[in-house]
Amino acid sequence: MKRDQSPVLPGDGSTDYARYMRTDELLALQRRPEEMLHRDELLFQVVHQSAELWLKLAEAELTAAVGRTAADDPGGAAALLTRATLAVRLVTDQLEMFRHLSPVDFQTMQPALGNGSGAESPGWRRVATVSRQLGRAFTEHLATRGGTLDALAPTDPARRLAEAMIAWDEQVHQWRVRHYEVALRVGGHAPGGTPGSAANVLAKLLGHRFFPELRTPRPGTDVPVAAHSGTAEA
Repeated sequence: MKRDQSPVLPGDGSTDYARYMRTDELLALQRRPEEMLHRDELLFQVVHQSAELWLKLAEAELTAAVGRTAADDPGGAAALLTRATLAVRLVTDQLEMFRHLSPVDFQTMQPALGNGSGAESPGWRRVATVSRQLGRAFTEHLATRGGTLDALAPTDPARRLAEAMIAWDEQVHQWRVRHYEVALRVGGHAPGGTPGSAANVLAKLLGHRFFPELRTPRPGTDVPVAAHSGTAEA
């Protein structure tokens, strides 16, 4: 007997999938062909809009990790932070699409962007804010325990959280490097350090870390606390 596929959820859309995912609204968020100065505006918008969605998820996981840390559950916070790190890895990987966007084509479509800049991304701004909150929550967690990071056993959940925080920093760094390279290649910007170059702001951020104190080598070692975490340096 054929199962009834009629939608039962409220809202617009011909199927429950369309109603739950709100695909009609989602797929209408990009400029229509007749509005485009160049067909690659679709590529440009899809990459950036999907990045904002992944960053929304990353922010949610980071926020929850802050709460878990404050609630004396660093292990739970580490698991959530790992999910946020994967979300940013996916944001980074999708920049590969810009290899298919030539500088000439980008210059053609650039007037459609107005004065818009990736620095205005609400997702990245919120992620940066919550990252700083996580750093403060972790510092307070250690202070409440009356110990230091160096004194933590390798199996201590707080050490796992510290390693997850370093992995997060490394992934954000990798995104910044890739973003900087895209700005130079596709955007036609002069390298950072060139007077008046729009890439100067991106170049200054390449050395930024949310948790620089976690990269201090442990006593008796020449490696940072999370050097064995398996996350490659950018």
